[in-house]
Amino acid sequence: MILLLLLLCAVLIVWIFIGMAVWRGVSTISSIDELSHRTSNGPLLSVIVPARNEEETITDSILSQLQQDYQQIQWILVNDRSTDGTTERLEELAEMDRRISVVHIDSLEKGWLGKNQALYKGYQVSEGELILFTDADVIFNDPSILTKAVSLLRTQKLDHLTLAPHIKSQSFWLKSFVAFFLFGFSFYKRPWKANDPSSKVGMGIGAFNLITRSAYEEIGTHEEIKHMPDDDLQLGVQLKKHHKKQFFLIALNSLEVEWYRSLKEAFNGLEKNTFAGLHYSMLLVLFAMFGVFSSTVLPFFTIFSMEPAIRIVSMLILLLIGITYLKVIKQMTKESPLLFLALPFTAMLFIYYIGRATLLTYKRGGIEWRGTVYSFKELKRKRK
Repeated sequence: MILLLLLLCAVLIVWIFIGMAVWRGVSTISSIDELSHRTSNGPLLSVIVPARNEEETITDSILSQLQQDYQQIQWILVNDRSTDGTTERLEELAEMDRRISVVHIDSLEKGWLGKNQALYKGYQVSEGELILFTDADVIFNDPSILTKAVSLLRTQKLDHLTLAPHIKSQSFWLKSFVAFFLFGFSFYKRPWKANDPSSKVGMGIGAFNLITRSAYEEIGTHEEIKHMPDDDLQLGVQLKKHHKKQFFLIALNSLEVEWYRSLKEAFNGLEKNTFAGLHYSMLLVLFAMFGVFSSTVLPFFTIFSMEPAIRIVSMLILLLIGITYLKVIKQMTKESPLLFLALPFTAMLFIYYIGRATLLTYKRGGIEWRGTVYSFKELKRKRK
């Protein structure tokens, strides 16, 4: 009982610091939706969209982008070795609007991950002073979002602007899992720190990475991160390493993406980033799993302890978790705060997800990403 009480006291102290940091940090994150409409004139913007087997989403995504009121845009759609009907969808879109061009990739070059190569190939044929990297399943709900983004980038003299979209989920458990993922992401990655020039924290969101061409070339383009599965985040990290000015905002009403349609899809889709995010370290994996259990699962059980001290400490922990969780959910999502009631079960799912991703990475000898397996040894060697 003494050891359990000491563990819970340690957890309480951690949550006091995490809660204070997250509350202050999340409170500073603004929404681009709140910005007024600006002039739609500006330099040429090259929108680069990689697509591998995206026949179900690419058309709706591009059609939503074509409604943008920004005047100077070219779209470069990169067909990354698709085996479904994506090729036909892309060609149909190109015939629809002369501003759209299509690049076809038939093979993967050595040392590259598929999406990273596709983004780089798109850049090579682009002409814009500004470049937007976005995904093939993102819906642009606000026709002025590009105008707002470019205007903010230029008036604030930014090198990079990244926006977090609303993540649309259908089922209750998928909503809960995504909410918990964002909850953990908030205090693990501290995205608000990207807005602080003195901080080394860099941030990048795959749905919307707007960057000046000069800054992108100065950091070495995607060639510098060609082997990294978390390419969107690493783009932001590289920019911060080069002391570039970046900004992170949320865009819950302007941008929308349905990450996954089921928990199984989520587990499979996020698998590539899990071990990489933990720096391919088994020690960090075990620490993460133990940390999640002791900090967000254990207190839900120990609150029923017969020992008064354990009950009181557990109640305080749950209070801090609740306050922090509700702050993140309210600021970073459009989901109901009632998802907090499923927190201990979602945390267990998260622990399973970390363990599953790690074991599969070892079993396969690497990560499987959109039909291609990339060597674990090579990824780990290049990560160092």
